[in-house]
Amino acid sequence: MRNESHTALPVALRSERAQTRFAVYFAPEPGSDWAEAGARWLGRCSDSGEARAQPVPAGWSAQAFHAITSAPRRYGWHATLKAPFHLAAGLTEAELAAALDHFAAQIAAFNLHPLSVRRLGNFLALQPEEPSEALNTLAQRCVIDLHPFAAPPGEADIAARIASGQLDAEQKTLLRRWGYPHVLQRFRFHMTLTGNLHGLSQVQAAQLEHHAQDVFSALRQPLSVRALSLFVEPQPGGNFMRLRQSALS
Repeated sequence: MRNESHTALPVALRSERAQTRFAVYFAPEPGSDWAEAGARWLGRCSDSGEARAQPVPAGWSAQAFHAITSAPRRYGWHATLKAPFHLAAGLTEAELAAALDHFAAQIAAFNLHPLSVRRLGNFLALQPEEPSEALNTLAQRCVIDLHPFAAPPGEADIAARIASGQLDAEQKTLLRRWGYPHVLQRFRFHMTLTGNLHGLSQVQAAQLEHHAQDVFSALRQPLSVRALSLFVEPQPGGNFMRLRQSALS
C-alpha cells in the first residue's frame, strides 16, 4: 500500500487553516467491504463526501435512523487514534503528513481481533472481542509521538469537557496533558455506530443493536490494520474527510 492522498478539498474549504483540525484515525481501506458497509451505515462516504442510502432497521423510519447516526456521520467511519487537533504554531499540513508517513513506516501491520457490536456508555460501537497489545501500543505511540504537532487545547475547550461531568480525575489529567481524556491507559478502540441512545425505548434500542450485528457480522474478519488515515475538518462543524493514508510496514 502506498502513502497517498484520496481527497482533494476545494480551495474554499482549505483557506482558513487556523481553524482547520486534523485527526489520525484507523479507517478501513477505501473501496473495501468494511469501508462501504460503514459508509452506508452512517450515510456518508468520508473519501468522496457522497451521501449513501442507509440500511434502515426494521421498526425504524429512515428519518429516525438518519438522526440517530448524525453524530458519528460528521466524523466519518473510523476509530480514533489521535483525536482532532489544531496544528501547533509554525507547523504545516505537509510536515504533519510527512511525519505520519515516517511514523507509520516504523509500525508493523497487524490484524484486529474480531469486532462485535457493543453498547459503550450511551451509544453503540464496534469493539474488539479481546484486548490487543499491538493495537494499544499503536494508539499510545500515536498520542505521544505525534503530540508535538498538536496545539494545546484552549481553556474554554477543557472547561467545557470538564463541565460535562463525565470525566473522572484521571481523565481530567489526561485531557490537560494530551488534549483528550480517552488516551493511554483509558484508550478503548471503537468504531462508533450511533449517537446517544438516551430516550429510546428498550425495543428501539434492541432493534438497532440487532440490526447492527446483522450488518457487520456479515463482513469477513479479521480486519487488517495496514495504514493510518489522516482526516481533516476544514472548518468548524464541517464534515471530516480522509485526506490520505500512511502505510504501516
